[in-house]
Amino acid sequence: MIFKTIKRDELANLYAKLAQHLIVGPVRKGLDKNNKAMYDFDRVDKFADLCLDYDTTKHSAKKYFLPFTETLCTFKIFKDSWHKKVDYNINEPIVMFGLHPCDINAFNKLDKVLLEGVYPTPYYAAKRKNIFIIGVDCQPQPWCFCRSMDTDTVLHGFDLFLTDLGDRYFIEINTATAYEILQQLDIQDPAPQDHQLFLQKTNEKADKFIASVDTTDLTKILDMEFQSPVWQEWGDRCLSCGTCANVCPTCYCYGVEEEVDLDLKNARKNKHSYSCNLIDFAEVAGGHNFRPESHTRLKYRYYHKHRGFVEAFEESLCVGCGRCGQACLADINVPEVIASVRQEKI
Repeated sequence: MIFKTIKRDELANLYAKLAQHLIVGPVRKGLDKNNKAMYDFDRVDKFADLCLDYDTTKHSAKKYFLPFTETLCTFKIFKDSWHKKVDYNINEPIVMFGLHPCDINAFNKLDKVLLEGVYPTPYYAAKRKNIFIIGVDCQPQPWCFCRSMDTDTVLHGFDLFLTDLGDRYFIEINTATAYEILQQLDIQDPAPQDHQLFLQKTNEKADKFIASVDTTDLTKILDMEFQSPVWQEWGDRCLSCGTCANVCPTCYCYGVEEEVDLDLKNARKNKHSYSCNLIDFAEVAGGHNFRPESHTRLKYRYYHKHRGFVEAFEESLCVGCGRCGQACLADINVPEVIASVRQEKI
């Protein structure tokens, strides 16, 4: 990895070099009920709209690679035959400008399943490989527990990563493409004081985390507490609305539906995002539901994130962004659920 610094004012020139492509980044989306600014990932048409000092976004950037709805294929039906067309819905090249470490790590985790797994997903792969990622460091919020999940820093999965040093940014360069672009800009080699300031910022960030999750022997504890009554207690609160999966950067459950026109001449197969908390998630043909109770569905969501994925990939699927807890209408959040399973006081 190569390290450089760039003046804050020069960042606009970096944006201009990349503006020939679609740029997606954190933009302001109004105020919440407490008069606090809200942000989300969206198209950025001018550099002034890019909010690199944002706290968090309501949704993750995964919607650009795992869209909520997507047509997998279409069918043309003739009298004696039919024709199938598959379109991988490839995006134009996208520049993701301003992803926090947790969101970059989320993509790295999705890649393990959707790119590197036994059955790679070509629709995801076609979009995922067509992006340029610029990460930016962040300040922990009260609901963030990414440090507990080892996702408060990131080592790969990006082209450039920026750390704010005040009047300049410390740059981590991770790809040849990024290096070539930066050669067209006014960048400098880091001075000794830049390294010292970078370490100072890193230590200050570590001290600001409030929320945490104890992951020590968590997979064993989850196995032992599979029948724990706390799951019933949390399930009684759960509204089974699926909001947590909607905002989660690593949920990838989906459903597939086939539509046939009334004239029987055209048909299509559509994929749509889904949630394991929805009441009909485990319902099969014939109407039998293998997980009819809300507490069972909630429990299996946690076991997938913190048990099953760990067994398969030796890391949790959760990145600790805290979006699920912030969005949950029943105030269910990961730190409190895990603490209750561990029989700790909340």
